[in-house]
Amino acid sequence: MTGLLLIAHAPLASALKAVAEHTFPHCATQLSVLDVTAEMSADDVEQRSRALMLQAGHEDVLVLTDVFGATPSNAAQRLQDAAGHVRVLSGVNVPMLWRSLCYAHEPLAALVQRASQGATQGVVLSDLPSNPADR
Repeated sequence: MTGLLLIAHAPLASALKAVAEHTFPHCATQLSVLDVTAEMSADDVEQRSRALMLQAGHEDVLVLTDVFGATPSNAAQRLQDAAGHVRVLSGVNVPMLWRSLCYAHEPLAALVQRASQGATQGVVLSDLPSNPADR
């Protein structure tokens, strides 16, 4: 089983975990989260993330972050290893999280693909009626 770690600006990580627990309570137990507060440095986030990963005890870990280039993502990039046991995917949304939870039994490379597809396929622009009066 691949471990899941969600690192995001506070309170997004905890809020997404609550969504996971509401929807997939039996799968959400494998999700560790870290809410990043304004006073935390990338070093702090990295250290706390490593502790969470160690505590969870998974050989492979998919790390989901909120915004590429921000502190959660920058710290997560430091967690990646040459052996490919830790992968980072930024831009987390609910469909990405749900896919990650539902397919965590798959190998890490396959899980990254499924999570990425969930994120992009979960963004849908609803068609508006052609008549403005019907909007």
